[in-house]
Amino acid sequence: MILFPFAEYWWFYAGFTGFLLGILALDLGVFHKKAHEVSFKEASICTTIWIGLALVFNYLFYLYAKFRFSMDERYTSIPGFDAALQAKTSALEFLTGFVVEMSLAIDNIFIFAVVFAYFGIPKKYQHRVLFWGVLGALVFRALFIGTGSVLMDYKWVVIFFGGLLILTGLKMFFAGTASQDLENNFIVRQLNRIFRVHPQIEGQQFFVKKHGLLHVTPLFLALVFLELSDIIFAVDSVPAIFALTREPLIVFTSNMFAILGLRSMYFMLAGVMDRFAYIKYGLASVLIFVGLKMVWLNEAFGGKFPIVWSLSVIGGLIGSSILISLIIDRRNQRLAIKKSELK
Repeated sequence: MILFPFAEYWWFYAGFTGFLLGILALDLGVFHKKAHEVSFKEASICTTIWIGLALVFNYLFYLYAKFRFSMDERYTSIPGFDAALQAKTSALEFLTGFVVEMSLAIDNIFIFAVVFAYFGIPKKYQHRVLFWGVLGALVFRALFIGTGSVLMDYKWVVIFFGGLLILTGLKMFFAGTASQDLENNFIVRQLNRIFRVHPQIEGQQFFVKKHGLLHVTPLFLALVFLELSDIIFAVDSVPAIFALTREPLIVFTSNMFAILGLRSMYFMLAGVMDRFAYIKYGLASVLIFVGLKMVWLNEAFGGKFPIVWSLSVIGGLIGSSILISLIIDRRNQRLAIKKSELK
């Protein structure tokens, strides 16, 4: 049984979407009205704010769910139903979904860095590209979630996406930390064929007119590439959260909060991403674990793998990969210092 059906909670979706659009309008119209390079300090503050907002929302969501469950006869009439326990489970599902999406988004950050470097996007214009990229991602993710909420009712679809997550995780795991080259990328080649490209940066403009003809700038090409990349990533990330909860409302809100925090996380980690060389293995392990939940673990545990265990496993995998990355990076730095001293 869906606890938060869309027919009853359309007002919640509408209000939440309005809140997101208001925040984005404030971001672009006030805080980033003038193009500037986002500093580490500014990005860190914004990342902290987004995580804080997600946690505050989660607590308020818990309080509301607890009140709603305790007052609705559909739930109170169920023998053994515990409103407080169910509300806690729903809140943990949101938190786990948020952690998973934020973790998987780290892989997007590496793509951002490669794309911006390839198209030569100056740092002061990167926020503008990411702003419109995130706005588009919100729309596509909403469509994915709406479709997924229907498709996930079919067991074969669940097994298919579970298998896809496992294969994606294995591919990511064995791909290691090899750098990505966009020179021969299919998407880049098609973009250059489709659009009339102006090779130079023209301020914040996505389009320019030259000799009476409309051209796209490298900013537009980077934006389109990022949008298409996010659609590809969504094929993994959205089913991953549906493996943790069957509630579309929880999937929607946790996904949106994670995506909005992605921009500031990029600017915060842009200068130190090379220090997290082994985080890909943690992300790959998370995808494999979530895929196993969909094809086996949920059924093995009576229909649903305990959400607390899921959060612990996912947090442990991501945390350990970050810790290993930092330890090995520090060791490599010490070795480099010793070699320079010997010279």
